[in-house]
Amino acid sequence: MRRRQAVKKDILPDPKYNNKVVAKFINMVMERGKRSLAEDIVYGALNLAKNSLNEADAMKIFNKAIENARPHLEVKPRRVGGATYQVPIEVNQQRGTSIALRWIRDFARAKKGKPMKQKLAEEIISACKGEGLAIKKRDDTHKMADANKAFAHFRW
Repeated sequence: MRRRQAVKKDILPDPKYNNKVVAKFINMVMERGKRSLAEDIVYGALNLAKNSLNEADAMKIFNKAIENARPHLEVKPRRVGGATYQVPIEVNQQRGTSIALRWIRDFARAKKGKPMKQKLAEEIISACKGEGLAIKKRDDTHKMADANKAFAHFRW
């Protein structure tokens, strides 16, 4: 049983776009504390995506990609009696955004043969268009929740 409540640290917005979601994404891409390299990768990927889609604002592309990849339902295991049921639950906005960012980052990292900037730009572009691996993962999550909606009454 947890005694103390976890304190959420509020992160500062990034310097270029003044957006907290971009700052969170930079923190997620960052490895071994190399923030300047992570900023270069994320900003470069957003510029590549902006140039590829002939859009004036990179933030529109980024926000649309996150909104398209964000899951609205997920399943959580609940143990009832002797059985474990996959119970569908709604995902709140903040958790959904962080899941979408994680999926975009992980699927970009899984690609081989290109620089990370280019892989990340491709994943953002495909998520913005409503296709790609992050969208497929979201659809699979929704299908799993839909298949288990008979166990929704175990939600508490």
